[in-house]
Amino acid sequence: MSDTDHEFDCLVFIGRFQPPHLGHLAVINEALRHARQVIVLVGSAWQARSLRNPWRFDERQALLRSCFDEEENARLEIVPLLDALYNDDVWVRDVQRKVRDIAGHHHARLPRIGLIGASRGQSSYYLSLFPQWESVSVPLVEGISASQIRERLFRSPSSTEDYLSTGATHDLPPGVCEALRDFAGEEAHLQLMEEQKLLEQYRQAWANAPYPPIFVTVNAVVVQSGHVLLVRRTAAPGKGLLALPGGFINPHERLLDACLRELRERVRLKVPEPVLKGSLRGQRLFDEPHRSWRGRTLAEAFYFALRPDQQLPQLKPVKGGDHARWVPLAELEPDSLFEDHFFIIQNFLGLPADFGGI
Repeated sequence: MSDTDHEFDCLVFIGRFQPPHLGHLAVINEALRHARQVIVLVGSAWQARSLRNPWRFDERQALLRSCFDEEENARLEIVPLLDALYNDDVWVRDVQRKVRDIAGHHHARLPRIGLIGASRGQSSYYLSLFPQWESVSVPLVEGISASQIRERLFRSPSSTEDYLSTGATHDLPPGVCEALRDFAGEEAHLQLMEEQKLLEQYRQAWANAPYPPIFVTVNAVVVQSGHVLLVRRTAAPGKGLLALPGGFINPHERLLDACLRELRERVRLKVPEPVLKGSLRGQRLFDEPHRSWRGRTLAEAFYFALRPDQQLPQLKPVKGGDHARWVPLAELEPDSLFEDHFFIIQNFLGLPADFGGI
């Protein structure tokens, strides 16, 4: 098929591909039939491993490439896309720029660009954000759920083995299935199985509740002299990742009081409480439905901007607790922070959203 036979110069497909399954392939194959070039934007790039995002961008890129031959891969551009959980405009701008930089460089005339996706609610939401592009809808492949695939892969070693030897052939391309068998023997898989076990314990604990539980937490964004106060988690989930200080509220305390208590008890921040209160510059509720591993969890974050000083406030180690440290803002990377904590910091400080040199 020549370039002139294609209906579109470029079709754009946005997804997380955790992992790539036959439903995703149906969309990409349809895009290859209709467009000279297909741009696959892989969301949740540069995120720390979690039950919702088990595979890094480069791993998902390799999984996707394994599903296509050389000619098809030559027409595929697979590009990472950083989430912007609490700012749709930043996310839309990032998508527009990536598509412009890829599709716009190959045409003397204005290219014909479309956004392709399966027929479901989320795709319709994406389409509403890009009215300048035509839309192409592909019938949804029924019976495939990425969340159910992930749950079966991380429930137990026997569940992983059973799924990849039998049921996966109905959901996953052969190349993806083979790569996931190799992944099952790695340390990352064992850590995710530990997190899945914790999640099951949470679910069992709340199984008899009359309504699905909603948890309320607080986080502190404390900044001084170009540094932000973070703790390194010492246990699953997110073992080894950096996180904002915080935790659950007690039944009889206000949100700000809970945040100050966490700074006092967990971090032992050597700043008087009146100084902290005088440094409060903002607060916001962070409520993205999938932000936390444990389920629906709301986080009220408080932004404290301490006066610049040549010496950062001391942090007294807490026995058996997470290890607190001051981290230069220039060293913050999304894949080193727990859950949505990078995006909480970004919301208050306006950090750039471009990573990976793309």
